[in-house]
Amino acid sequence: MRDSLGGYVDRVAERNQAAIEDAAAAIARSAADGGLVRPAGAGHSLAAVLETFFRAGGLAFVRPIWHPAVLPFHGARAATDAEREPGLGAAAAAEAGIEAVDTVVVFSNSGANPFPVEIAQAGAAAGATVIAVTSRAASRSAPRRATASLVEVAGVVIDTDVPPGDVTWPPDDPVTAPVSSLATNTIWTLILRRVHDLAPDAPRWRSANVAGNDDFNRALVARFAGRIPEL
Repeated sequence: MRDSLGGYVDRVAERNQAAIEDAAAAIARSAADGGLVRPAGAGHSLAAVLETFFRAGGLAFVRPIWHPAVLPFHGARAATDAEREPGLGAAAAAEAGIEAVDTVVVFSNSGANPFPVEIAQAGAAAGATVIAVTSRAASRSAPRRATASLVEVAGVVIDTDVPPGDVTWPPDDPVTAPVSSLATNTIWTLILRRVHDLAPDAPRWRSANVAGNDDFNRALVARFAGRIPEL
């Protein structure tokens, strides 16, 4: 990857315009129909999940699907093992209670491990729209550990164009400078922009560090706490 980071971000945005439009439309439908956005990820892809949940300027109808075993702070090596453990994603998805009106957004750089794939499969089985934010290149090169790849399961695929191994520097022999988090944050921001165009009245959080917003956010918590216990 010899181009600037700005060039990389622009390329990812341009190549995924249609998929971002489809993702935003699905989320807008969930908002209109009383559904939830159900983000999921494991390992460092959980950083993308945090961007979607209880975030200033973010959507309020978001309930993550996750398991503490896949959180690196719970034990970094153990989290890698947990992501590869068959059945853990399926169990997390079953407990989450995905509905057809929901939109499931699965963040996974390789999309090859059971945890994200099983959540996507459960979402598809429930009739929900399943969006994959993943790298096709990383998926092609990764060892297949699940019954399918995330790309094969999702109805909407947004390609982050992250190289295998998630390293980009130096260009001739990359060993550092991962870009997957940069890509997922960019994609989610673009989705939020388009969701606003399609559903400007959809409920959104306001910053708790701006005067006057606490009462607004408390009203949203009261509205959604029964369906989103993580609040």
